[in-house]
Amino acid sequence: MLVSVLGLAALGAGPVVQAAPNPAAEAAKARVVKHWTPERRAAAIPRDLVIDPRGLGYLKMPDGSLRPYGHDVAATPFAGPPNSGDSTPPNIVMNSPAEGAEIGTSATFSADITDSSGIKSVSFVILYPNGSTTQSFTPAQTAGTDTWSTTLQGFSDGDWAWSVTAKDSAGKGGNTATTDFSGFTVNSGGGSSGNNTGGNGDTVVNGHWSYGGGVQTAAGRIYFEMPSNAKLKGPWNGYVCSGTVVTDETAGRSVILTAAHCVYDDANKAFAKNVLFIPNQDETTGSGTDLNCNNDPLGCWIPEFGVVDANWTTSTFPDNIPWDYAHYVVLDESLEVDAGSLPLSFDPPVVDDGTDGAGSPDFTHALGYSYSDDPNFMYCAEDMTTEGTDNWWLPSCGLSGGSSGGPWVQPMDTSTGSGAVISVNSWGYTTSPGMAGPKLAGTSASCVFEEAKMNLDDWSGVADGEAGVAIICE
Repeated sequence: MLVSVLGLAALGAGPVVQAAPNPAAEAAKARVVKHWTPERRAAAIPRDLVIDPRGLGYLKMPDGSLRPYGHDVAATPFAGPPNSGDSTPPNIVMNSPAEGAEIGTSATFSADITDSSGIKSVSFVILYPNGSTTQSFTPAQTAGTDTWSTTLQGFSDGDWAWSVTAKDSAGKGGNTATTDFSGFTVNSGGGSSGNNTGGNGDTVVNGHWSYGGGVQTAAGRIYFEMPSNAKLKGPWNGYVCSGTVVTDETAGRSVILTAAHCVYDDANKAFAKNVLFIPNQDETTGSGTDLNCNNDPLGCWIPEFGVVDANWTTSTFPDNIPWDYAHYVVLDESLEVDAGSLPLSFDPPVVDDGTDGAGSPDFTHALGYSYSDDPNFMYCAEDMTTEGTDNWWLPSCGLSGGSSGGPWVQPMDTSTGSGAVISVNSWGYTTSPGMAGPKLAGTSASCVFEEAKMNLDDWSGVADGEAGVAIICE
């Protein structure tokens, strides 16, 4: 890893002159494409970071379970001592909403769950009106009781359902129980009845982007690997995120904007390796993600290195969430020529303007390649607000893991799929919907972008975990 210092004086630097093509680098790119076998792609999981009610960070797994991130505290403390002889799964009583109940655009979901060995994990699974899309949430246990609950919002008119999965603390992996889906109806009180819209008729919780245009060609899925331990020994784990080609006005390279947690492992202190970018995978002629880059309309591209703010590397999620923006750099401008690009804005966006709906200036689109909807390009859209002092917030957004690093666009012209990128998908909470995005305006984001545009280091032959720059912005 290189640590570079970039002061404000560098922001006005002139054109970057690129080095001649490196045969060794070309061979390395070919090895990356070959590395991602169907088995490795299938094993890759979303790098989906979430925060629990205690403020602890977790990696959310595809099954909804939570893996401690940067610490050793279990997501849910045991409710009782392990019982190695227990072969009985937990008993689940779904309290609310009851079968056939009618709710509004938000509701509290609760269930009573008991087991002699204690409860290790619980997830509530929401089934969308289309009958196929699901989303998992981790409820919180009410202290001193057997009740687990969470309040969810952003529901649209239609017929929904929910189920509960609980695992106990018995030995040999524990026992798991899953309920049947229980149906409920949403009546927003006059809002749109579209499958993925909220009560005001314009909010989109989680929908397939059908408008095409510039954002669809510029955005893509990112495959990469990160170490399983801080010694960088043993296997490296495969992950998926999203990213967007942004306008860089630099000859000989293309710059991909994504989240820092998709570029640098802040827990094990290493840059990603075997990085593969697939723009506009939504229009693949294959059935989904596979080894064949030829059936993806714009092929596969291999970034040379990543760039993050040094503040992301010196602390661990969630303490470093203000700096969850980063770039991958492809030393070939053909990517930007072929895929197009979106402008990256460092001007303050519109927030909390007091007007609801798509016609308001603060209406924002967040997009990405959700793991659960492979290969579809998904999006959410609503009026943007804030979460704390460091993040923008879309409170109803239901994008699932894999969308991390995807673009936030404000304003979005849906006729052309164009607009300025103001943030990226960053993190959510374990017990409620919503998506946070780091602020780019008034932060070091422009400095990190300048380093991605200007860096001329030779990245051939660097050691695993070292292919990147942690930039100190003064």
